Amino acid sequence: MNDQRKGSDAEPTTHFGFKNVPESQKAEKVAEVFHSVAAKYDLMNDLLSGGMHRLWKRFAIELSGVRTGNRVLDIAGGTGDLTKKFSHLVGPTGEVVLADINASMLKVGRDRLLDLGVAGNVKFVQADAEKLPFPDNHFDCVTIAFGLRNVTHKEDALKSMLRVLKPGGRLLVLEFSKPTNKLMSKAYDAYSFAFMPLMGKLITNDSESYRYLAESIRMHPNQETLKSMMVEAGFDRVTYHNMTAGIVALHRGIKP
Repeated sequence: MNDQRKGSDAEPTTHFGFKNVPESQKAEKVAEVFHSVAAKYDLMNDLLSGGMHRLWKRFAIELSGVRTGNRVLDIAGGTGDLTKKFSHLVGPTGEVVLADINASMLKVGRDRLLDLGVAGNVKFVQADAEKLPFPDNHFDCVTIAFGLRNVTHKEDALKSMLRVLKPGGRLLVLEFSKPTNKLMSKAYDAYSFAFMPLMGKLITNDSESYRYLAESIRMHPNQETLKSMMVEAGFDRVTYHNMTAGIVALHRGIKP
């Protein structure tokens, strides 16, 4: 779901928050957002979610089925929350790859994990989710947490994730989604478009990046649409679990 529009000679466009931009510009604009917020990303996550993001990620870990000796790819791994947990689960005989398209986020994640002593079984790779630089049938589990909504061509990214998974391997997509009741939806809108940019201004001196993040959530496919996209990409047994009244959803699919 790229919301593409194309005139006779015009470049296809896609959404960047509520704006339409040429497809070739979106990755750069998203990169600018995360360059700006990388240094205080973890602090802002805790403040804006009230610490709930840790529970959402814990549930993703539990559903991943990752065990000793597995090979795991953590796309848009950012500051390394999931990678840290997976590193302990796979042990010295396993491997975790923390991949992120954004150099600033990747550096923050690498530095953080090295400071925590998590390094022996972890690799760090700057990579585009749409064109993953890994062999076919390589990983037991692929995760992408709060990153898919920033991808320009989500269908291409899902197919790329399918390609690098082993048969029987699992994809988990943890992402903001659509609240399941109207009252929650109204409260969430007020929170997102007033409080988030305000906190962004106070903590990072950047309200615009957090306004974009709020808008990008609204433009992301809803639960059923993303499920259909995963099925279309070739995943089997696709399910999703709503958390916090649908503010966040965890989708899971299996490679046939």
